[in-house]
Order: sequence, then C-alpha cells, then structure tokens
Amino acid sequence: MMNPYASRLADWRAHGLARDLRPLGGPQGPLLAVAQEHFLAFCSSDYLGLANEPRVREAAHEALERYGFGAGASALVCGYYALVAELEATLAEWLGQPRALVFSSGYAAHVGTIPALVDQETAVFSDALNHASMIDGVRLARPGQLSVFPHNDLVALEAALQGCSLPYRWILTEGVFSMDGDQAPLAGMVALAEQYDAWILLDDAHGLGVLGEQGRGSMSHQGVTSSRVLHMATLGKAMGTAGAFVAGDADIIEWIAQRARTHMFSTALPPMVAGATHVALKLLRHEEWRRKNLQQLGQQLQQGLMSTGLALQPSQSAIHPLILGDNPRAMAAAAWLRAQGLWVAAIRPPSVPMGTSRLRISLSARHTPEQVEQLIEGLKQWQESEHV
Repeated sequence: MMNPYASRLADWRAHGLARDLRPLGGPQGPLLAVAQEHFLAFCSSDYLGLANEPRVREAAHEALERYGFGAGASALVCGYYALVAELEATLAEWLGQPRALVFSSGYAAHVGTIPALVDQETAVFSDALNHASMIDGVRLARPGQLSVFPHNDLVALEAALQGCSLPYRWILTEGVFSMDGDQAPLAGMVALAEQYDAWILLDDAHGLGVLGEQGRGSMSHQGVTSSRVLHMATLGKAMGTAGAFVAGDADIIEWIAQRARTHMFSTALPPMVAGATHVALKLLRHEEWRRKNLQQLGQQLQQGLMSTGLALQPSQSAIHPLILGDNPRAMAAAAWLRAQGLWVAAIRPPSVPMGTSRLRISLSARHTPEQVEQLIEGLKQWQESEHV
C-alpha cells in the first residue's frame, strides 16, 4: 500500500510550511540552549520571566515532596488535590469572579468548555483571528448558528447579533491576539452583549499577567467589568507554569465542571504544578517591575525600528509582530537571524492568514535593554542583507 503522507509532507515542506522540533538543553530564559548552540531568544511566551524563577522552583519542590508528582486520576474521580482547590479559589478572588476551574492546558480548556456551553440552540459569534483551540472547540460544539466576524469589527458583530433568532448567544474573542499583539475592543463587545443578551468567552492567555492592575489582564487594562464575561487564560505563559483555567459565574463554572469532557476524562493537573503556580501568581501580582520592564522594552523595540521601514504592528503587549508577507521571506529572515545567534519565530499559515507570514517577536521581563538593542541591530543588518 502506498503511503500518501510522504508526498503530502514533501508538498508541505515545498510550500515553506514545515516546522522543526528543537530540543532545549536548559531552562527557559532570554538565553536558550539547543544542542551545542546558545541563542538570544525572542520566541518564548514566558513573558514575566517566571518559568525559571527560583521561588517558583522551590514551591514546586516542596509540593513534590508532600504530594508526589502525578495526580493519579481525573479531578472528578480522586485527582482533585487541595492545592488545586486553593489555586482555583485564589484565581477567582484575584479576578473578582465567583469561581474558577483549572484545566490541564489552554487547548483542553477550550475544547472542553465550548462544547459544554454550546448546542443547537446556541449561536456563536467568533472573531476571525481567534486561536485554533477556540476554533476547534466551536467545531466540536456544532452550534445552531456560527458567525465569524472580521477581526475586531463591532459593526459586523452587531449585524450578526441582530440577525440571530436563537435563544442563547456566545461571543468568542481573545483579549490580546496571539499572533498580532493587538487587543479586542472589550467595552464595545460588553455593550453589545448587554444589548443582545449574549455572553462573552474571553481568551486572555496573552493579556493575563502582562496588562491591567496586578496583571489582571485585558478587562482590567481597558477598565471594563461585566458579569457576562467568562474569563479563560493559560498558566503556562506569563505565569510561567502549566495548565489553564476558566473563571466566572458560579453556575456556569459548575456546569462546565460537570460537562466538559477534557475535565471529566483527563488526568488532573499534578499538584506540584499547582504549588508552583501559587507562588508564581503571588509574584505576578506584586512584582510590578516585571510589567514595567516589559513595557519599556517594547517601547525600545518599537522606537528602534521606527526609522528602518521594518514597521512593527502597534502593541502594548509582549508580542511584536513584523509582517513580511510570503513564507520564503519569513523563513529566510528567521534563518539569517539564527545564524547570528538570534532566535525569532517565523510564523506562517495556518497560524496566520495567507500572505501575512511574519517574525513574531516575544519579549520577556528578563530581557535587558542591551539584548533588545542586539535584536534591533540584527534586524537592521538582515534588512541590509536583503538589498545586497
């Protein structure tokens, strides 16, 4: 029997869409070790530099000694540890929500939560640039109506809401969009949700910790509050650990706990991770220097490239995309930078729309101004090399 995947893989590679797995030989940080090479990295989502924070590591060790490593079962069987229950309560208190529920990953949170909330009596209104995990959650849910509105287009969203006759409605959006670094117009979305009796599922994976008072995320940053918003975020980005959560109305959270298949049928988060996350959350809330440094580095990067013609997308987040257009150019830029010891991810379809391949520059609070300046100079030199 012929193997069709060999030819498909060759075609995938020919179109510049292949990704490589690069095993790391050390912890996350501005400097990453790959085999015998070391890179100054601008590709991690460890935005606040907590993944290798000594106090977080110490908390993980303490939890490991007390509870062991594996959870042993799903949360609804016997895998629900006191540390996880305490973490959920702390997350809810921090965000001013009645309740929170922890999942093993952000992907699991979406593909479990959305089908638990959405059925044939439900309409879904989803931003065109929402994350793949949200899209897959909607596909699994099979809503009675699906409207994908143009990115951040409130006029189109309202038109879709006006034309909806189904009794239940969910608006799906990211707070900070993972590939563009821009923010959703949350005040306008909340106003539409109030007007058209809808709920909002907010994926704030890239806003939580980075934006808002005590790092509470996009809603706090934009000064918006609403009981109609269900908050979701990962713990593996700015928090530096692993897992994810949803937080909001207590009855909705309980329904998700009872019905989300990725919660019901998946081994629970290891207690060691919950212990580490407790400390990471404390540091995230109270060490404001991390957010300040991140903002200053972002301004340095934006200003440093302003006169070069390498126009970064405007961003107040840790994500600063440099859109280059086609796949070969993005791949060539990433390869050239890597040869200079700079690791910046080349992002291509299906992660972004066709024709918008890019370098996705991610900053960390642990970067120094000198390291950001090294990146700026590297990008300038790559730009010069294109014209030689």
